[in-house]
Amino acid sequence: MAGFFSRLKSIFSGYSAIDEDFYEELEETLIMGDMGITATEEVMEELRRQVKERHVKETEDCRELLKESIKEQMQVPEDAYDFENHQSVIMVIGVNGVGKTTSVGKLAAIYKKQGKRVLIAAADTFRAAAGEQLDEWAKRAGVEIISGAQGADPSSVIFDAVSAAKARNVDILLCDTAGRLPNKKNLMEELKKMNRIIDREFPDAHRENLVVLDGTTGQNALVQAREFGETADLTGIILTKMDGTAKGGIAVAIHAELDIPVKYIGVGEKLEDLRKFDVQEYVDGLLEMKGEEDGYENADT
Repeated sequence: MAGFFSRLKSIFSGYSAIDEDFYEELEETLIMGDMGITATEEVMEELRRQVKERHVKETEDCRELLKESIKEQMQVPEDAYDFENHQSVIMVIGVNGVGKTTSVGKLAAIYKKQGKRVLIAAADTFRAAAGEQLDEWAKRAGVEIISGAQGADPSSVIFDAVSAAKARNVDILLCDTAGRLPNKKNLMEELKKMNRIIDREFPDAHRENLVVLDGTTGQNALVQAREFGETADLTGIILTKMDGTAKGGIAVAIHAELDIPVKYIGVGEKLEDLRKFDVQEYVDGLLEMKGEEDGYENADT
């Protein structure tokens, strides 16, 4: 985030007046910070309106208005985490290497800490060592896991896990899945098959489909979310690797363009380094510009 922060800082400290040059440079910087054209245009339109209505003259006051405008864009629905209060099945999907398996382990720890009875389904039977990796995360989180042999049908693992979840009266069933590219038709059909099994075998369960996106990949993350949304009914996003290397604006872009809330932010490798998305903390981290090392995890709340 270093270049993004330093450029924002230079804009707000370098302009003595809020003029068209100021607006243009700010808009360009937000776009370059992965916020994207759609979200940036909406934010800038609201910012201009607020500056005019409130007769704002100082760039520092303008920065506060910008924070408010982005917060409006990013509000997480009040019912975003209602699934925690119901018997739920959470399917975690995404491409290879974004942190799906580690996110499943960290989610398990979050729900276990809440006193929930949690079960993990290790439905990534394709990747070598995926089962062992998830088994280790399950042990660290203190939850049970249902696995299948490498190369087994992932849908059979889901079926077994659903059966076990019902028999054991589990509160939350977390389903890890193999990394898949949205353009691989057979893998996407496999995802649909797993969803059909859950719908058929566990019809009363609350459903969550969370797509995991790498925050450092910028607009590619937006493309992935859009394509996965064509196959699965996405209910939320886990944005990983937001510990200083990502520019950060991608969360705003995804929310604005797809209307899918970011529900969790990954800020490190430890078990506790997955957090519920806090819009105030996020926007402060994005716009406080305290230093080049600052990331989401160091933002003041």
